[in-house]
Amino acid sequence: MASAVALFFGPIPISVFSFGVFLQPWAQDFHASRRATSLARMILTMVLPLGLPFAGRLLDRYGVRKVTLPSSLAAGLILLSAFTIGSLRQLYIFYLVLGLAICGVAPPHYCAAVSYWFDRRRGLALGLSMLGLGLGALITPLAAQYLIARVGWRLTLSIFGGAALVIAVPAIAVFLRHRPAAAESRAESIVGLSWPEALCTSTFWAMFCAFVLIAGSVQGCLSHVASILADRGSGAATAALATSLFGGGVLAGRSGFGYMLDRFFAPRVAAAIFGLAALGIGLLRIASSAGIACAAAFCIGLGLGAEVDIMAYLIGRYFGLRAFGTMYGITFAAFGLSGGLGTYLIGAAYDTTSSYAFALDVSCLVTAIGGAIVLRLGPYRYQLQPNS
Repeated sequence: MASAVALFFGPIPISVFSFGVFLQPWAQDFHASRRATSLARMILTMVLPLGLPFAGRLLDRYGVRKVTLPSSLAAGLILLSAFTIGSLRQLYIFYLVLGLAICGVAPPHYCAAVSYWFDRRRGLALGLSMLGLGLGALITPLAAQYLIARVGWRLTLSIFGGAALVIAVPAIAVFLRHRPAAAESRAESIVGLSWPEALCTSTFWAMFCAFVLIAGSVQGCLSHVASILADRGSGAATAALATSLFGGGVLAGRSGFGYMLDRFFAPRVAAAIFGLAALGIGLLRIASSAGIACAAAFCIGLGLGAEVDIMAYLIGRYFGLRAFGTMYGITFAAFGLSGGLGTYLIGAAYDTTSSYAFALDVSCLVTAIGGAIVLRLGPYRYQLQPNS
């Protein structure tokens, strides 16, 4: 519950998922192009992969709350200061500093806390905790758009900063614990590989490649879905419905498949989910009606929604919890970079061919290959603990 609340009211939904609703107000206020204002997102995207592995190392050494609490407090204060932004350069600095703070409150840290507490029902617990992020992705852009129209973008960012300070920070301070008290009192050692040992295994690199391939194709398709539908004559209502169903797929993926991870062999569950995502991309390739387009968006959303939870679950089962924060930080950083690269490559393919057909064909194939790689991971290294 603490993780879900902290993710929902934290800085990620407003700074990442709601970024698009600020572009037009920024362009008007600063008399700048969309490309110039979009650079703020690029700055944020580049900072996160650089900072996440370092934040993961701190988490493994000092515990979850000692990393997330000061980072959440800093992120809230940075958002609260948005009313002072007066130029495009200040906006860039704002997102640079905010990105550094977000490195300490990214999903991997909350997944680490949940993984320390849960074993037999870890998949379900991860799904429920990430539900806060899924709801944030669905609700926060709408709330931000509503507030921007009434109080302006500066005060809107400040309001979300205040919510982080008033709700997310106390939730972390009071309820988030690194490990169960009984385990701490017995001074139990956390089993697992060190991060250098994990990086030397073929299992890690197979998992790494699978998630990079899937993130690039799935996130790239998400970024272009509205343009794809518009090119085929779909109206704004159809594009909005497809986007909403994508969000519904993300929510379903984040909450529904965690239960399956606990009951079935996780690589098979992952391969099935990524197979659905590949099917969604294939449907998007041939979509000629609103119904097919919406079904495609939902399937692609399932793949993206489940990927973060599956990543956490597999890292815990194959490498243990000793260096969980570091390993997840490295993998999640690559996940974010791949998503940005996939978006760029699909756009470049469109500019070259004047069509999304080739990009969608490749994305479908790449997603299927990622799912096939996951199936080759082999048995867990760290099984369920007795009586856990």
